[in-house]
Amino acid sequence: RARAAARRERARHEAATATAGADGARQLLAAVEDSLARADTERTGAEQARAAREGELRTAREHGRELKAELDRLVDAGHRDEVLRAEKRLRIEQLEARALEEFGIEGQELLDGYGPDRPVPPPTPEEGQEPGEPRPYDRAEQEKRLKAAERAYQQLGKVNPLALEEFSALEERHRFLGEQLDDLKKSRRDLMEIVRDVDTRVEQLFTAAFHDTAAQFEGVFARLFPGGEGRLVLTDPESMLTTGVEVEARPPGKKVKRLSLLSGGERSLTAVALLVSIFKARPSPFYVMDEVEAALDETNLRRLIAIMEELRESSQLIVITHQKLTMESADALYGVTMKGDGISQVISQRLREEHRERRGPARTPTAAAI
Repeated sequence: RARAAARRERARHEAATATAGADGARQLLAAVEDSLARADTERTGAEQARAAREGELRTAREHGRELKAELDRLVDAGHRDEVLRAEKRLRIEQLEARALEEFGIEGQELLDGYGPDRPVPPPTPEEGQEPGEPRPYDRAEQEKRLKAAERAYQQLGKVNPLALEEFSALEERHRFLGEQLDDLKKSRRDLMEIVRDVDTRVEQLFTAAFHDTAAQFEGVFARLFPGGEGRLVLTDPESMLTTGVEVEARPPGKKVKRLSLLSGGERSLTAVALLVSIFKARPSPFYVMDEVEAALDETNLRRLIAIMEELRESSQLIVITHQKLTMESADALYGVTMKGDGISQVISQRLREEHRERRGPARTPTAAAI
């Protein structure tokens, strides 16, 4: 019972202590809530004060930027004014130097006698106005008078004491150049007449040469291409001085006429036919031919050699060739050989007399170089 009484006493004491703690806690909670309310009120006030200070700061910064811009503008204006003052000073110095150089008047003397505070002399009759009394200085009016005077001065020009002599010299030169121009016009007429005569003569010679060559080309082409047809055609028959010449060739068994559609040997033989036609139409004392028959076979080569035999009757032929048949038809051979020592040597060989007698009576000699 004593222990139970002690426990009850202890329990009552702990209950009293807990009750006292709870009361203290409730008081403390109330105090904390009151403190929180006051802190919230103070925070709200501080935020409002900060917003107000930030607004004032923005206003102050904006005002500072405006002041800086104004300062920059004033500095720029000061610089411009300084530059303008320097330009004005330089302009004044130039005007003073010009007045001293042209009129021999100092700047101060010029201002004293002709400054804007001095009355302006009346206009002269040469200016187209009635003379009157002196009038006050008016800048616009005086600038107008100055421009009019400058125009009149420029129209007057400088006085040249040698004008008469220069005029006489220019007149003499004009007469000389006129005579030269007349001579040039006459020379031009003479040259144009000569050009017309030359064109007429060239046209006549070309026309005759073309017709002769075209006639020979048809015969030579028919001999080189038995059964084929070839002719020369003018591109512009109405203008013989500017016309071109086209070659139409149709070998036997083919329908094509354009040279680009022929084989290499056919084109080569056609070109040889054109050359031989020119030789026959307008003969020359000698001809030099370089590898003209290189692309020909034996049959076509024999036909070409037969035509060369006809050309030998009136001209000498120098043929550079590697074809044996062409060499056999020559009167003399010239060539280059190399011996064992590596030195080149030019050799010549005249063919046998019986070879020429077998080919026929003596004709103009032909040389073939290999």
